[in-house]
Amino acid sequence: MAGQHEGFALGVDLGTSNTVAVLRWPDGRTRALLMDGQPLSPSAVYADPDGTLHTGWDARRLAQADPARFEANPKRRVDEPTVRLGDRAYPPADLLAAVLAAVARTAVGAVGFLPSAVVTYPAAWDATRRQVLADALLRAGWPQAAEHTLAGPTPPGTRLLREPVAAARYYTQVLHRPVPVGGAIAVFDFGGGTLDVAVLRNEGADPWGDSGFSVVADGGLPDLGGLDLDAALVRRVGELVGERHAAQWARLTRPADPAQRRDQVRLWDEVRGAKETLSRSAVAPVAVPGVAETIQLTRADVEGVATPLLRRAVQRAREVIAAAGLSPEQLDGLFLVGGSSRIPLVARMLHAELGIAPTVLDQPELPVAEGALTDLPLRKPLPAPAYAGPQLAPPAPAPVSPPAPAGALAPVVPSQRWPGSAPPVGPPPGPGLAGATPTPTGGGPRWRRARWVVLGAVLALVGVATAATLYLTRDRYPDLAFDSLRELSRPSAGAERPVGVWTAVLDDRAYLAFPLPDDRLEVVAVDAVSGDELWRRPTDVRADDWEAIIAVPGAVAVLADAPGDSTLRPLAVLDGRTGKQRWQRDLRGDDEVYVADDTAVLVDRAGEQLVGLRLSNGSTRWTEPNPRDQYAGARTVVRPVGSDAAAGGPAFLDGRPRDPWTGKGRRLVQVGADRSVRLLDMASGRVLRQWGSVADLDDLVVAHEDRLYVAANEGGYQLLAYDLGSDAEPVVLHRSGNDDYRPKELVACGARRACLLQVPNNDVARTEVVAATEGERMIHWSAPGVTGLLPLGEQLLAQRESPEPTVTVFDAAGKPLLRDRGGVAVRLDAGNLLVFAKAPSVVADNRVLAGVWAESGKVDELGELQDVRSSSCSWNTHVIACGGEKDFVLYRFTDD
Repeated sequence: MAGQHEGFALGVDLGTSNTVAVLRWPDGRTRALLMDGQPLSPSAVYADPDGTLHTGWDARRLAQADPARFEANPKRRVDEPTVRLGDRAYPPADLLAAVLAAVARTAVGAVGFLPSAVVTYPAAWDATRRQVLADALLRAGWPQAAEHTLAGPTPPGTRLLREPVAAARYYTQVLHRPVPVGGAIAVFDFGGGTLDVAVLRNEGADPWGDSGFSVVADGGLPDLGGLDLDAALVRRVGELVGERHAAQWARLTRPADPAQRRDQVRLWDEVRGAKETLSRSAVAPVAVPGVAETIQLTRADVEGVATPLLRRAVQRAREVIAAAGLSPEQLDGLFLVGGSSRIPLVARMLHAELGIAPTVLDQPELPVAEGALTDLPLRKPLPAPAYAGPQLAPPAPAPVSPPAPAGALAPVVPSQRWPGSAPPVGPPPGPGLAGATPTPTGGGPRWRRARWVVLGAVLALVGVATAATLYLTRDRYPDLAFDSLRELSRPSAGAERPVGVWTAVLDDRAYLAFPLPDDRLEVVAVDAVSGDELWRRPTDVRADDWEAIIAVPGAVAVLADAPGDSTLRPLAVLDGRTGKQRWQRDLRGDDEVYVADDTAVLVDRAGEQLVGLRLSNGSTRWTEPNPRDQYAGARTVVRPVGSDAAAGGPAFLDGRPRDPWTGKGRRLVQVGADRSVRLLDMASGRVLRQWGSVADLDDLVVAHEDRLYVAANEGGYQLLAYDLGSDAEPVVLHRSGNDDYRPKELVACGARRACLLQVPNNDVARTEVVAATEGERMIHWSAPGVTGLLPLGEQLLAQRESPEPTVTVFDAAGKPLLRDRGGVAVRLDAGNLLVFAKAPSVVADNRVLAGVWAESGKVDELGELQDVRSSSCSWNTHVIACGGEKDFVLYRFTDD
């Protein structure tokens, strides 16, 4: 694939219950492909009476009307000649093809074409089953299947890869967990429908450029998965409902009409949601259709019904490890993948029974799909090292490519050879090789050949060592290959000059908005890769003025402005695929909204509470009252818990990440009027942890990954770090030691590292940057006049506002990499900046742009944005979208 297609790749985990796809951009960024707005799509199929096959969430919804036309797990039917849905029989390949076609359509919608792809399959599948998958790919319009083995290079086509191999590569190449050559790892894949266990040995680098994991032993339980846990929990709910509601329970377990079948589906969804909540909380409610009271499930209920099932799983894992000729303590790792492995009891029982601590992630559904991408490594040629002496052609070092920002759907590490292993030595050079000379005496052709073989082997080792060194010292956030601004498209903003314009860019989608004469807001969706307009829809709500549009996964929110804190203003959420308005709600002017996945959390000032809203329809998912002080005051401050992934992506002008929901965890910290701080789960509203007497409402509070940083807004302050995962006493990172010093602008700026500005006696000319890391000595350096800080991976951006806006980039030790560049800078990713030559404005004019690689301070002049209202601009790592005088304009500024 060439041109604009080069470097895009798709990894697909076609699971028994759910399908997951991960898309990789040419710069190494990876994101889960959202199908129907969700990263997981059911591997389900529903057949219309006319033969049309629906998949995913649509199939689940349609099945409520006619379950006989529905197959929830077509992958389980792979051995059958046909599968009957309604009055028709379908080959299993047709059902799998429908699922794969849906993935392809979503990928094409995301990037404009179907990228090169890797599709995974179970280790136990024989050639017959793999042929069914290959037939399904062809019927879905994918290139012909091509399977990688250690026996030879993979031919062109859609690559097929064993699921545990993909998981093992994720473990070593993305998580950077070492498995030495000859060592072994066990992959425990506990999905919705099945359990699969495999032991893999690291064979080192194979001649065809892949890390050679081979499956030594595999096995599983086809009748044990998350669905079986759900069934056991449903039975437990039946016990709790008891004889008081026997008739209603009978209708739920043995539905006789479509309405009762819908209630049964609702019950199972409630139980499944409670199970997921109980992986994070101790109690979860279950609303039983037709029963007024809410049933409370506890973690003890889950563990009670799950323990007998999981004993079978642990025993099966022990048997597979033994079949590989190993004992558990001989493994170099035990990696848990699959959605059901997030249940805490799974890891505890494996650890207790096998004696080895397993590795499990917050989103265990994703590693197989992302690990599959290692079969299509990014390639970035490295300069050949200089060689002295005879002009032999040295072996090329292993290609390496830039990883995505740390933390998030994580970087694909494209090492082509296992570190420390030499490639096989090829045939000796022929007699015409430049620089070869005859052996003076006693050697003959055999000695000459031996000498060249030895020399070739030495140079090969040097090449591998060079590649390993370059990999270990590679740029974590490489230069984005900035290029001159190129106009991509110019969408219309209506027939008349709009009063205001707003934009938002997320991944491959740009949303543009302007008010209509009737006070509604018209929203336009544009493909940020091609510039093509995707849809254009007006909102159903009206407002005198509008404040912003906010792009979120699968949706776009529009928020009206309000003249006062108590004035009501509408919030509306539109579907990202179609533009259809999902719901609206009136907020107060001082209310705030935080979004994560399928939940919007409203900071309801008048109600003195936090409210969790379903992003799909706006209904209330949960409420949590604010903490109160001794005088019944309930004022509060709420902050999202940041992640490395969010801090590694684009940011707004004020430094807030544009994609705050990326990376692990969906949590908020809430500072109460009583000086308490609470950690809340956004999906459920559960209080995960609470600390007393931590911070006043005007103190500086920042939460990032597993740390909460607090600096009191007073002279003689202390900078404290709290562990979000425990009740341990805080760590004192820094004491100002002087009552004249006050803290300003606190940010998380690295692994367990916080940075702030301290200003003595409000004298901005004496401002200093303080950088404090747990377990290390605090460092500080002078930063006169600096008013804002923005983390950039290992670097730190400092912004000065007067007398003219200027930008300085410091390295981790405080050394300037770029000093006093005029303008205002915004983050593209953790290594790259856009710099506006002048502060953005609401007035349409021209704005000169530059790109900066933070690790070196290198500046690339990009050109001029023509006739734009620069304060309206939004960006990602490739495109900037701005409102103009009478229209919108999208510019591209990278050449990849």
